[in-house]
Amino acid sequence: MKPANIFYAVLAVAIVTAVLTGCQKQEQVGPAEQAGRKIDEVTQKAGAELTQAARDANAKIQDAAKETSDGINKATGEASQKLNQATEVAGRKIEQAGEKIQESARDAREAK
Repeated sequence: MKPANIFYAVLAVAIVTAVLTGCQKQEQVGPAEQAGRKIDEVTQKAGAELTQAARDANAKIQDAAKETSDGINKATGEASQKLNQATEVAGRKIEQAGEKIQESARDAREAK
């Protein structure tokens, strides 16, 4: 074999070896990769905790809104009942006043 052919053969073997070595997955994890994985872990955990906290807060807000709504409905019902009672009392008093006016008018006609 000629020396040039040997050189090209060795060069080809070196290139193939370098390419295959570069394509293999590296099993060793460096400090930057470890830090990146830890950041990903912490970020996912924080995201899950924030999501749960938002769900909990939303449930509490809904409970508070329901309690407030129930309280308003109760107060409105009570106010409506009191208003109806006051209307009935006022109606009776107006009716009594009307009867007195009619009685006074009757007495005035009879006195003529």
